[in-house]
Amino acid sequence: MRNLSIMPTVARFNDYAEDAVIVTEEVRTAPSKQLHFIEANTTEVTLQHLREDCVTPVFAKDNELTINHAQFVEAIQEAARDFFRGEIVEDADIRVSHIIKGRIPEALHKKTSELLESDKTQYYERCAFSIDIPSIYEVVDGCRLNLSIVGVRAYNHENLYTKKTPELFRLAIGFKNQVCCNMCIFTDGYKDCLRVSSVHELYRSALELFNNFNPAKQLHLLQNLGTTTLTEHQFCQILGRMRLYQALPSGQQKRIPRMLLTDTQVNAVSKAYVTDPNFGALDATLTMWQFYNLLTGANKSSYIDSFLDRALNATEIAVGIKEALHGDERYKWFID
Repeated sequence: MRNLSIMPTVARFNDYAEDAVIVTEEVRTAPSKQLHFIEANTTEVTLQHLREDCVTPVFAKDNELTINHAQFVEAIQEAARDFFRGEIVEDADIRVSHIIKGRIPEALHKKTSELLESDKTQYYERCAFSIDIPSIYEVVDGCRLNLSIVGVRAYNHENLYTKKTPELFRLAIGFKNQVCCNMCIFTDGYKDCLRVSSVHELYRSALELFNNFNPAKQLHLLQNLGTTTLTEHQFCQILGRMRLYQALPSGQQKRIPRMLLTDTQVNAVSKAYVTDPNFGALDATLTMWQFYNLLTGANKSSYIDSFLDRALNATEIAVGIKEALHGDERYKWFID
C-alpha cells in the first residue's frame, strides 16, 4: 500500500492493513485502442475549447453568470494538484454532450447558409471529466486501478430562467480500472448534490471530499469481491431479478434496495458475460469482481447526468449481493 499514502487519511490505513506478502502477479493493461470512462453520446473536447469557443449561460432574471464548465474543470484540477502535491496529476479527460447552438445579435436575420463561424455561439448542456493520478494505484486481480477524480455538470438540472441560486455539481473520487476504464465509486468518495455559488466554494468542497476519502477501505472491499463466486445459474437469477425490478410497482420497489441500471444496460451485462475478454465467464464460475466490472462497464453507456449515480449504484449492488451470498438479508431478493 506504499503507493496509496495520502497524507490526510494515512492514519486510517491501520484498520485494514495486513502483513505484507510478496507476490508475482501479471498486470493487465488497456488494449491499444483508446478507451473512455464514459461513452453514451459524448464527444471528447479540450479545456482550451471550453474556454475559448463556448459562451457562458446566465441566470435570466438577473443576468448573473453561471460557473461554466471550464471553470469547474480548472477548480478541481487545481484542488487535486494542491491536495496531492508530489503525485502525478494528469490533465482532465473531458467529455461533453447536448450541444446548445446560438447566434450573436448581429446575425439574427442571416440565413443559415450565410452564417460565418464568428456569427455562431455554442455551449454544452452536459460535461463530465476524469482526472487520473497514476502514481497512486493498486493491483486487484491483475487489474491496475489508478486513483481518479470525476466531475459532472448538467445545466438541465438548473433553472436558468430565474435568479441566480447555488449551482449543482457532482464530484467523486475513486479508482479507475485501467483494463477497461470503468469507474469504482463508493459513498464516502461521492458528493451527489454539491451546491455552490462560487469557484472558491467548489475548490474548498473538493478538498473536503479528498480529505474524507479512505482509499485503503475501498480497495479492501474491491479485493474481497474476488473471494466470492457466482454460478451461471445464480448469475442468470440475478439478471432476471434486475429485469423484473423495473416492472415492479413503486411501493414494492421501495422495499428492495435500489437498482438504477436500465433494461438496456442489464442486457449489456448479459452480452458482456458471453463476449467480454477480461470479465466474461460463459460456462464457468464468475467472481463478484468480474460481475462488478460487467455492471460498471454497462454504466458507461449512461448519459452524463446519471453516470455517477449509476456508478455508485453498481458498487452498492455488487457489494450487497456478495453479502447476501454470505447470509445478509438486505439484497437477498436478488438471489432468491
